[in-house]
Amino acid sequence: MSLNILLRSFTFVILMISGCQLHPPIKNEIRIKGSDTMHILTGRLAASFMKENPGYFVLNEGGGSLLGIKALIKGEVDLCAASRTLKADEIKSLAENFDVVGISHLIAKDALSIYVNQENKVKDLSLNQIKKIFSGEITDWSEVGGEEGKISVIIRSPNSGTHYYFYEHILEEENYAQESIIRNTTEDVLQEIRNDKFAIGYGGIGYARDVPHISVNGIEATLENVQNDKYPITRYLYFYTLNTADGITKKFLDWVISPSGQQVVKESGYIPLWRSGR
Repeated sequence: MSLNILLRSFTFVILMISGCQLHPPIKNEIRIKGSDTMHILTGRLAASFMKENPGYFVLNEGGGSLLGIKALIKGEVDLCAASRTLKADEIKSLAENFDVVGISHLIAKDALSIYVNQENKVKDLSLNQIKKIFSGEITDWSEVGGEEGKISVIIRSPNSGTHYYFYEHILEEENYAQESIIRNTTEDVLQEIRNDKFAIGYGGIGYARDVPHISVNGIEATLENVQNDKYPITRYLYFYTLNTADGITKKFLDWVISPSGQQVVKESGYIPLWRSGR
């Protein structure tokens, strides 16, 4: 065999071996981590997307908005699910690690519901009363028209975006009551309230209806009232990416805000971005 033939053969083998580097396989997996409030919603969005798009995989993990944001800052996930906006120090960390500040993607609206036990006679609280209860200024249900009994305040852990949102917007950055009972997930909050007739807590509107979601300032936490901006504790839910989304991540984000994705939002008990829909 001549030297030229040997060289051509050797070059062909090298190209075959390195082909995966020249033409990497198309990514077919998305990793999501973050908000517990959004965990049910994100899981249902993932399942519906995969059903409509066989061969794609969406891996969904909760843990709270803070853990999701930390994972994004470390480059460990494609999408962070968060029930709050990024803080200044988090944006700074993204800039230091990746020279980006992150990109937010609105996916739904959410009402922050106030939960009480089924036996509680209180059906409505003002924002001011809620603030005083969760800051520890009001400590007995009789002070707000209920049965005499010490109020058990149930709150989310500091890892939760809902914890921070409530602290910032309802408590107006006053401390939570010292005797507050901290629970890691919304379901844990609900379980405490089911078992304690004097308990009160908060969480997303999309969670259990076997405990009352009381009115706030006389306005019920309903889809219509949230869409019309009548209900006073309303917020947006977000996905965050490091950069402009592409590939499967863009395909998924585009689907989430499409009529199909927003229908899943509605069916999951959250509020679609658009008022029109099926």
